[in-house]
Amino acid sequence: QVHLVESGGGLVQAGGSLRLSCAASGRTFSSYAMGWFRQAPGKEREFVASISRSGGSTSYADSVKGRYTISRDNAKNTVYLQMNSLNPEDTAVYYCAADANYYRAYVSRFADEYDYWGQGTQVTVSS
Repeated sequence: QVHLVESGGGLVQAGGSLRLSCAASGRTFSSYAMGWFRQAPGKEREFVASISRSGGSTSYADSVKGRYTISRDNAKNTVYLQMNSLNPEDTAVYYCAADANYYRAYVSRFADEYDYWGQGTQVTVSS
């Protein structure tokens, strides 16, 4: 089992940047693929980005491709989401999640394939 804690959210002006962090407990962080999802008020949770166990494979939602970068540091048990060129449509609660399926052959974009979730961190982008 893994416990996830997000940080780094806040209020930023349009065009600005934020870096989210997700710290994981336990000694087996490198055995989990990781993902970031977000949920805006009145909307369903949506996929943002994901990264393989080694960090060698990533996937992004079209809405953030070219602006966001997911990365991980397995030595620090942490996954990051660098967010640039933010706009008000990026306002949401951002969640990190861990996929425990060691045999999954792809980096998942589907929330129901993630086993563990953090509490979320609020990102608000003002216009």
